[in-house]
Order: sequence, then C-alpha cells, then structure tokens
Amino acid sequence: MAGLAVAAQQGARLPRDLLVSSTLERIGVSAAVDAQSSIETTTDASAPPPAEQLIVNVRFTNSSEQVLDSLRITSPVPPELRYVAQSASGPGTDVLFSVDEGRSFGRPEELTMATPDGVRGADAADYTHIRWILRAPLDAGALGVVRFRAVPR
Repeated sequence: MAGLAVAAQQGARLPRDLLVSSTLERIGVSAAVDAQSSIETTTDASAPPPAEQLIVNVRFTNSSEQVLDSLRITSPVPPELRYVAQSASGPGTDVLFSVDEGRSFGRPEELTMATPDGVRGADAADYTHIRWILRAPLDAGALGVVRFRAVPR
C-alpha cells in the first residue's frame, strides 16, 4: 500500500534505538488473532462492516540496551484509505490525530477544517496522521503494537 510509513519520535534518542514497522491486514484474515489480542478496539455504529475494513498494525521494538522515554509513534493514514472513527488503539497510549499532514495533532474535538463558509469540526475522514503517545517508558528489548482500522476511499 503506497504511503504506509511510520515515524517514531523521541526526545534525545536516535531513531535507530527504536525499530518500527507496519503491516496492513484484511479484517477477515486477522479476526481470530484480533479476538485473542489484549488490545481493545472499538468502532462506532456507523462504521462499515468488518469485511470491508483493513487493520493497519504498527509494531515497535526498543532495540537498545536502555529504557526509552517520551515516545511518540506516528503513522500516516494512507491517501487511498479512510480512517474508521474510534478505531485507533494501543495499550498504555494516548491517541491524537492530524488533519494537516502531521504538522499538528489534537484530540478529535479539538480539530477543525477550513471551508468556503468558515470553519467546521473535523471528522474521521479528514484525518491524515495518527499519533500514539506512550504513557510509560519502553524497556530495553520491549516491543509493542498500536493499530487502527481503515476502509478504501
């Protein structure tokens, strides 16, 4: 899938300390794994049926011998996909969204879009990037996964 890349940002640490990769799965293929996962996902009632949804998994590993603190994992929503509202998840994280190609981030209720008539609140279809902020340090050798659901545009 074109445009599927992730970035990890962290205070003074070099990016080589954190290995980050992403995968794209059809929900029908991963449903059994998802059901056993410790990561809780929620979707709103207006979301497309699961058979039409994809899961973007972002895996990260602390490859250093030191604890990494203040980590932020950022993933674009590929341009050919539309984010499914309320589907971003990751244990021990706070989730923020961007509607301006990752220049700024906020909670859904904080995001706005300019229109010819003024300004409106942004919705899930407007999100261009998702950022997970880890609430706790990542131990040496530890790994984690964050994810979100999307549908083709």
